Amino acid sequence: MANELILVVDDDKDIRELVKYNLEKDGFRVLCAATGEDALATARSQHPELMILDLMLPGIDGLNVCRLLKNDPDTARLPILMLSAKGEEADIVAGLELGADDYVTKPFSPRVLMARVRAVLRKAAPAPDEDSAVLQRHGIRLDPGRREVLVDSQPVELTFTEFSLLQFLLRRPGRVFTRNQIIDGIRGDDYPVTQRAVDVQILSLRRKLGEAGKLVDTVRGVGYRFKE
Repeated sequence: MANELILVVDDDKDIRELVKYNLEKDGFRVLCAATGEDALATARSQHPELMILDLMLPGIDGLNVCRLLKNDPDTARLPILMLSAKGEEADIVAGLELGADDYVTKPFSPRVLMARVRAVLRKAAPAPDEDSAVLQRHGIRLDPGRREVLVDSQPVELTFTEFSLLQFLLRRPGRVFTRNQIIDGIRGDDYPVTQRAVDVQILSLRRKLGEAGKLVDTVRGVGYRFKE
């Protein structure tokens, strides 16, 4: 897995150097940026395999950097690991809902950070054919390659997490999943998000799907399923 190009974005030079040192020691190539503007420009020109992103940046902050990259088709697939001193649950959920792949709080263990980096890169590896297949059920068409969802031929704009959640349920119609199974399925186990955040995502997904949102069914006391 070594030799991937990783972009480290942090306005604190000491943290940038610490992360850079540990990444290079593990065999990765590293670029650095100190502002949100530099992060966007470097990500778009150099095409790194992963971005490690601080939230509190001068100029464009980390959340907006993440939002801009995930909304750009050219960079939407760039894995982002947020590294921030903002460790409240609301901060973590906000980052993850924008499409970040993981969230590590400061102060951090370099060994844990390197393990998280490797885990994110593994999850970002090219998907098997099953994961890239177009799914069509009850008027909903989901195309993973285009990151596109159509309902009765009309486009529906979903966040990264909403798209992953719909894809997970669509692929297994009729099967009931607990909230923890959903978290594990779309993000991997040890993902730092609460069961309540799953409920929030489901509500938002149903609203955006309109009448088709009724197909995302609540199974009381268990979890959720996509109706057959």
